[in-house]
Amino acid sequence: MKTKFGSIVAILLILASCQKKQEPIIITPEEYHSSVDKVIEVMIHDIFSPPVASRIFAYPNIAAYEIVAKSNNDYKSLAGQVTDLTSIPDPKDTTNLNYELAALVAHMDLSKRLIFSEERIESFRDSLYTIWMEKNEPMFNASKAYGLEVADFIGEWMNKDMYKETRTMPKFTVNSEDPSRWQPTPPAYMNGIEPHWSKIRPFAIDSAEQFKPAPPPAFSMEKDSKFYEEVMEVYEVRKSMVGKGDKSDEIAIAQFWDCNPYVSVTRGHLMFATKKITPGAHWIGITKIASRKTDADFAKTVYAYTKTSIAIADAFISCWDEKYRSNLIRPETVINEYIDDSWEPVLQTPPFPEYTSGHSVVSGAASTALTDIFGDNFSFDDDTEIPYGLPVRSFNSFKEAADEAAISRMYGGIHYRAAIEVGVKQGRDLGKFIVDKLDMTKG
Repeated sequence: MKTKFGSIVAILLILASCQKKQEPIIITPEEYHSSVDKVIEVMIHDIFSPPVASRIFAYPNIAAYEIVAKSNNDYKSLAGQVTDLTSIPDPKDTTNLNYELAALVAHMDLSKRLIFSEERIESFRDSLYTIWMEKNEPMFNASKAYGLEVADFIGEWMNKDMYKETRTMPKFTVNSEDPSRWQPTPPAYMNGIEPHWSKIRPFAIDSAEQFKPAPPPAFSMEKDSKFYEEVMEVYEVRKSMVGKGDKSDEIAIAQFWDCNPYVSVTRGHLMFATKKITPGAHWIGITKIASRKTDADFAKTVYAYTKTSIAIADAFISCWDEKYRSNLIRPETVINEYIDDSWEPVLQTPPFPEYTSGHSVVSGAASTALTDIFGDNFSFDDDTEIPYGLPVRSFNSFKEAADEAAISRMYGGIHYRAAIEVGVKQGRDLGKFIVDKLDMTKG
């Protein structure tokens, strides 16, 4: 009798254990936000350039989005809309498939392939894998398998975008004979980064030069020239801040939108880099803020990240195409040589040519995409820079934030007005094109 009773207890325990493993797995938007945040954390650690960082955002988001679109009738696939992208494979068996879990697996796996410190993504991923496995092993295994299959599919498409080829192309050659051409700037005097980025395959725009802007004002230090006027404006704006001290609003704006991953600090004979997010990462952070404020569900959250990251990535391709065509000298170099050799900008000058302003182009594009998703006059509190010791700034719209990001480059002493104003237009025109072209939602 005891043996029979013991057998019954054992069977009940086994059934209880099995029942525990069949608990539904619910994937929330917060888990996707955490995955994106982890990628940003690793990108800061690995010090990726702004253009390269934009690529790291785009592909994992597209992989996740395509899985969402496969299962959610409110969203349409990007296949045939984004350059050279074809439909992802259908799942072989949907019995235990959780599409949202598969989307998150695909995001993490592709992100891991695109960064250097893979172990940091793996640690985050494995902690989630353990939780999901304990909740429902059959669902976890089926969803993981499909997520990895899609990651492989998107990875094959990704590997044909010319990125690998640009890694072996020659470094940028500085033209020291032409006074209008960009020269490396202090303190690190780095080579120009990503001079071949215009060769990267665009996502939605037709080509790198589709939104080619008007050329910058011709270089001239004649006092009646447009270029000289713009140089002196940068010089005078910086001088006007001296009397206000470090508490001026212009300096606060410049520092808030700095987003330069290449800032070098010198201590005696030692030089080291301080680590910050890129401008694209700042706008990805704003995407998170907007998604949370609207209580966006998992599908809309992935959609918002995907459309915005495509706009950011294409904005960098368009901007870098112009940077290395016009190859314009930075204010710091001009002012030190012709006007005041002791003048210093508020921000450290980034290592690439001046025109057009990357912040302006990217902010114009990202804000246009976000306005399309969340609407005009969307007020928000931007806490993206809190981890870097900067306070929250509040905005009444994405456009207002983009305008501030653009003018911050003047306040920082690293861009002329033309690069800012033309750059914002370049970005907004590009963003509108992407919004009009990409048919991602139904209804």
